Amino acid sequence: MKTRKPFKGKIKSEIRKHYGGLVAAGATGSCCGPSSSCCSPAPAKKRLVNLADYSDAELAAVPPDAAAHSFGCGNPVAFSGVKKGQTVLDIGSGAGIDCFLAARRVGGTGKVIGLDMTQEMIDKARHNAVRGGYTQVEFKLGEAESMPVEDASVDWVISNCVINLSPDKPKVFREIARVLKPGGHFSISDIVLGDTLPNRIIRDMRAWTSCVAGAIRETEYVEGLRKAGLGDVVVESRTVYDRSVIMQFLDSLDWAAGSTATDAIVKKVVGNIWSAKLRGRKP
Repeated sequence: MKTRKPFKGKIKSEIRKHYGGLVAAGATGSCCGPSSSCCSPAPAKKRLVNLADYSDAELAAVPPDAAAHSFGCGNPVAFSGVKKGQTVLDIGSGAGIDCFLAARRVGGTGKVIGLDMTQEMIDKARHNAVRGGYTQVEFKLGEAESMPVEDASVDWVISNCVINLSPDKPKVFREIARVLKPGGHFSISDIVLGDTLPNRIIRDMRAWTSCVAGAIRETEYVEGLRKAGLGDVVVESRTVYDRSVIMQFLDSLDWAAGSTATDAIVKKVVGNIWSAKLRGRKP
């Protein structure tokens, strides 16, 4: 698996700036931001988060601010088998929506750890935890490539449209294997590809922060998890983004608007990007 670093050390700082800015601005929507959505195709009048596999009952059960600042592409808790008393780690926990849903499953005897590298998100999530009375949930500032979590200490790792942002995905996969207990499971929703993207997109920082440019092929993703020592890796479902969603994304990149390159790029992108639900376990 090749690690793409067109911006070297700039990727993470730009991602922090982008998502910290969304929180500060009170933005809502999918991981692609408030005005465009490659991650959650939705009618204009319907909240994007509602189409990311969250039921109305689930949204009503968490602090409103946690749902309002959800920038994911799925609901990793919904297709997991999290049980009472277990420990769950959420990679890229944002404002905490998936942590709070997991907390309902683990109960008072369980524990949920939310990990995020953006301080504004951590602050927002901690506020939401206090507001919702989630005493079994804690939020830690840290990076997915080097998680401040003990070896073999969690039963479940979940993540929602975050690993695609990492410039070193093999390291993230190894970290998942490290922190899981033997027999522990993972449940991931993420953006993946069928084939490589045009270089013009890969080298656009806005496309990185929009959860697109950093995405890798689904086959690479699955193989990367397996190489990290994880087993029974399966793709449970896929949501392929259609032309209207892709055009919405491309329109958010200033260079694409009215460009003669757009048609050629669209042909290479439509049908090539989707959100996948992956699960597996540590032997």
